Amino acid sequence: MPDAIPTRVVRSPRPSRSAPARIEAEFRRRVDEGLEIRAVGNVRRTPKRLLSLGYAPRHRIDLFDTSFYLADARQNDYVRFFVAYVVQGGAAHPRIFYKDVSLIWRCASHLTRLGGDLWIGKGETITLIEGGEELVTSLENTTDLPIELQNGLEAVLRRSEGIADDLAALARVLRRGPDGRLEPYRDFLEPRKRARANPKNRVNRGREIARFTRRGDPTSLRIAPGFEPDFRAGVLETSRARSTLYGGTLRRFRILSRNRRVQYLFMAGPRHVWIIPPQTTTTELSSYGLRTVDVPADEDLFVPGFEYHFMDGDHLHTQIPEGFAGAPSGVDPHRADASAWLDRVPVIREFRRKVLGRKQPSVTFRA
Repeated sequence: MPDAIPTRVVRSPRPSRSAPARIEAEFRRRVDEGLEIRAVGNVRRTPKRLLSLGYAPRHRIDLFDTSFYLADARQNDYVRFFVAYVVQGGAAHPRIFYKDVSLIWRCASHLTRLGGDLWIGKGETITLIEGGEELVTSLENTTDLPIELQNGLEAVLRRSEGIADDLAALARVLRRGPDGRLEPYRDFLEPRKRARANPKNRVNRGREIARFTRRGDPTSLRIAPGFEPDFRAGVLETSRARSTLYGGTLRRFRILSRNRRVQYLFMAGPRHVWIIPPQTTTTELSSYGLRTVDVPADEDLFVPGFEYHFMDGDHLHTQIPEGFAGAPSGVDPHRADASAWLDRVPVIREFRRKVLGRKQPSVTFRA
C-alpha cells in the first residue's frame, strides 16, 4: 500500500512582488520553452489564444510544488473571478477561480445550463433520498481552494482596478457539459478517487469529524476528540477584508485542530461568525489547484452568515436549517440572516469567547 499523502503546515504564501509585466513575460517565456497550456474550454484546439484574448497572467502565487498564474480580475452577472493557470510540471491548466457568497475562493469544475441560465459546476456530487425520491446535489466544498491561498487571492483582487465585465471567459476556459449536468468530469474526479482509495489518507477513518446528534438542534454539535479547533495555540494567521454584504470589516482566522490534522478558517464580521469547511494540511493538489483529501463533517456546521433563502413561486429554496432563517439581506434579498443558527453552535460561541473576546450576542430564532 502506498504511503499517505504528506502533510505540512506552511504560512500562507504572498503573491510575487514582481511587476505584472514581468510575470506575463515570465509565463510567455515558459510557454515558448515548452510549457503546454492544456485548455478544456472552447479554445482547447488553440489554447495559446487565451494569451491574446486578454487572459495573459499578471500575478503569481506559489504553494507546495504548484504555481498559480493569475490574469487580472474579471466579473459578470454571475461571479467575480480570475482566469488562473495551475502550473504543475510541464503543463499549465487554465481554470476559473471565483469568490463564493461564503467569501471563500473556489475553482469551478465545469460549465452547464440549469433552467436556461449559465451554471458553474461545483465539484463532486452525492445522491440523497428525500421524500422517497433521489436528489443529486453538489458537494460545493470540494471546489474550495486551499485555505493557504485565500489571503493571496484577496491581495491580488485588491490590486485590481477597473475590473472588466466578461461573460465570454467562462466558456473559453471551462469544459461545457450538456444542459443540467451536475457531475464534474474525470480530470476533476480521478485524483480524488486515487486519494480515497488509500485508507491512510482518510481523515478520522472516513467518519465525520463534526456532527449534530439531533437534527435541527445547533447546540447538539459533537466534534471528534483531537479535531477541535485549538483556540489557545493553534491560531496561525489573521487577516482583514471589507465586505458590503456583511456591513464592514471582515476578519479571518486560520486555526489548526488540536491534533494538527486539519485546519479551520473562521470568518468574523461585525455581527456574524461562521466557519469555512475545514481542510487537511496535505500537500497534494490536483490540476484544479484543489486538495485531493476531504475532511468529512456535517455541512450544517458551515452555513455562512447570509445563506440562500427565497421563494420561487410556491417553492421555498433554502440552505438554512428549518426555523432559523432571519431577515433577508439588505444587499441581496435572496439571502437571509443565518445568525440565529450560528450563534447557538457551541464551537462558534467558544470562538467568540476565546478568540474575539466578545460577549455572546443575544440569540432569537423561530422554532
